Amino acid sequence: QVQLVESGGGLVQAGGSLRLSCVVSKSIFSINTMGWYRQAAEKQRELVAIITNGGSANYADSVKGRVTISRDNAKNTVYLQMNSLKPEDTAVYYCNAKYIDAGLREVWGQGTLVTVSS
Repeated sequence: QVQLVESGGGLVQAGGSLRLSCVVSKSIFSINTMGWYRQAAEKQRELVAIITNGGSANYADSVKGRVTISRDNAKNTVYLQMNSLKPEDTAVYYCNAKYIDAGLREVWGQGTLVTVSS
C-alpha cells in the first residue's frame, strides 16, 4: 500500500507563497497520476492540480497561473508551489495518488492546512 505524507502548510498573508510537499512511500515512476486536492470548511473536496507520470499537468481554473505542480522522481516527491495566495485558497490540501496494482488503487494523504489571511 502506497503511503503519502504532506507537509508545507501554514499561515500566510494574502499575496504570499507556499510550497507543499508530498512524499510517496514508493517510486513515483509507478504512480499513474499524482494530484493535489483541497477542501475548505463546509465545502466539497475539489481538484487543484494533477500531474501524470509522463509529466503532463492540469490545473483548476481557479488556480491557473498561480500554482505549479511538479515532481522530483529521485526524491519520490510531488510539490505544489502556490503564489499570489488569496483568502479563498484557505483549505486543507490533500495529496492523492492513483496507480495500478491488481486493479486501480487510490490513496490519500492526511492533509495539510493552508490558511491565507487578508
